[in-house]
Order: sequence, then structure tokens, then C-alpha cells
Amino acid sequence: MNSFRVTLLLGLLAVFRLDAAPLKVGAHRLEFTHEGEVIEVFTYRPPTYRDGPLFIIFHGVARNAEDYRNFAITLAERFRALVVAPRFDKERFPLERYQRGGLVDKAGKVQPPERWTYAAVPRLVARIRADEGRPQLPYYLIGHSAGGQFLVRLAAFLPTEAGRIVAANPGSHLFPTRERDFGYGFGALPPELGSDDVLRRYLAAPLTLYLGTGDTLVESNLDQSPAAMLQGGNRLERGRACFAFAAELARSRGWTFGWRKVETPGIGHDAAEMFAASEVTDAIFGR
Repeated sequence: MNSFRVTLLLGLLAVFRLDAAPLKVGAHRLEFTHEGEVIEVFTYRPPTYRDGPLFIIFHGVARNAEDYRNFAITLAERFRALVVAPRFDKERFPLERYQRGGLVDKAGKVQPPERWTYAAVPRLVARIRADEGRPQLPYYLIGHSAGGQFLVRLAAFLPTEAGRIVAANPGSHLFPTRERDFGYGFGALPPELGSDDVLRRYLAAPLTLYLGTGDTLVESNLDQSPAAMLQGGNRLERGRACFAFAAELARSRGWTFGWRKVETPGIGHDAAEMFAASEVTDAIFGR
């Protein structure tokens, strides 16, 4: 069994717990454990919730998961969905473990799949499904800024059952090419993580690049390294460039292309506005 399937299997194995119970109505919090690390999760259950989907929300570089849960209440109410927002603190989950998912450590050594931060996602899904008593509860992954970076890379390396993976306003992208080193492409990775099979699977993933057309400012939180600037001068340019590159590669190779690009006019680098925009429906549920 390959490492991707092992990781997915580990995530889907829900542990029987005597304290299992559905999420409480309103805003609350819980904890779950991934590879011995306790992760705080902020939750919201609408009073009108019946049998809607689960939205897992990934915060930005400020690690303000509670704020992001609050930003996503508009999504929960609009779509009668459950919301959970895990917090990946900077002390334990710096750039290598959050935006880049723990695929490699600071020394560039590839980590085992069960240690990837990505692997926490199916485990969290399994926890919520068990608590809700709904083993087939549909779910969607939605990240903004650094959370969007986390998700574009997750889409490449971890198969999921997510209905859609929505990366809103990422600061940098993972171009499907070995001509750029990991972080920005698939270069310098071992064959099992950078082969054509991996690229093909990445392009088939249900990934939405959700871009605000006003997200054009260059500020301190924007990655301005040479490798990032090669992708474009700002977040909007980078998102458009990555989508165009991926679409052309899929077309030229005859590969399935599962990505979508959705733009919302005039919105800058603002998660609350991105989540409240009318275009978010198309970003999450459009085909």
C-alpha cells in the first residue's frame, strides 16, 4: 500500500470515544490530537443545522483561527453547514509545517506521510464524522492567505474526499513543474513526490483558486523572495499565472483538469469579505 493510501487510511480511522457528541449549537471549541500534538479547533453549528456539509476553515499567517471561525459564520448560516477551524500555532507549525504542510523539514529532508500536517485533515474529518454519527458527512476545505497556501500544496500530495478545496488569495502557489524547487514547484523532491503521476493527480484535484481582484498590494506578509516574484508581482497575478500554467499543461498532456478559477471583483486581502462575497457559492459548489 503506497504512502498516500496509508495516510488517508490513518485519517479515516475514527477512534471510538465514550465522550463522542455532536458539535454544540453556536460558537465553541474542542481539541483533537494529531501525532501526539493537541490542536485547538474553533467550531460553529447554526441553530438551523439539519444535515448540511462540513466546512473546514484554514487561517492565515496570524494564526487567528477563532477569527476565521467567526468570518465563516456567514458561510455556516448561508449554507446551513458546520464549521470547524483548527489552529496551527506558529511555535509548533512554522512555515515548513503550515504553509508547506510538513512535507520536508528545515534541512530539506522528506518526512513520513503520517507526520505531514496535511495528515491532520482526514483525522479531523474522521473525528467530526464520528461525533456527528455521520460516517459519510460531506466536507469542503476552505483556506485563506497562508491557509490557501496550505491547501494548494495539500491538493498535490494528499488525496481526500473533499467536495472542493478552495484556496482564497494564496501568497504563493505550487506550480506543476519540476523546473521550480519545492515550495513553488516540484523540483528537488524524490520521484515518488515529483513524478508525472503526482503532477497528473494534482491537476485532477478539485481545487478552486478563489481570487479577489483587489488583492494587488505588496506588503510585509507577501512572500517577496525571487522564487515567489517569478510567479507574479502580487497575489492576484500569481493566482492567475498558476491557473493558466496548470490549464495549459493539462491541455498539452491530455490530462484531466479539475481546477477552477473564481474571481470576486474589488475585494482585497480580506477573508471576511471573501467569505461573504456572492462568488463564494461558485467557488465552493460550482462545477
